[in-house]
Amino acid sequence: MKRLRITRTGLGRPRTRPGRLLADKAYSSTKIRAHLRRRGITATIPEPANQIAHRAGRGSKGGRRPAFDTIAYKDRNTVERAFNKLKAFRAVAMRTDKREYVYRGTIDIASIKIWLRDLTRKDPPDTP
Repeated sequence: MKRLRITRTGLGRPRTRPGRLLADKAYSSTKIRAHLRRRGITATIPEPANQIAHRAGRGSKGGRRPAFDTIAYKDRNTVERAFNKLKAFRAVAMRTDKREYVYRGTIDIASIKIWLRDLTRKDPPDTP
């Protein structure tokens, strides 16, 4: 999170704080949620069943469930599928290139191949 840089379309230095973070259940901890809350980042992280059960077992002392936006979380699926398509290319998955600019070129070529392949066949829509 400290190395995060979001480039701007115009002039100015890159942003270091996204508006929203989408993560899976593995990142649902009090420490991570508190860190995001301090930085003013909206967390969209589902809660694992054991955390829900623990909160329910504590009764009124368990506190409220964290807010969860199901519509925004559906966008995470689109990103995950894009990464999985890229990792289908062995050179991208194993990162065999030593230099970063060569690796970025490998990702560019893999992305172009995916884009050209998807032009020829009908891809299912991202959201229903």
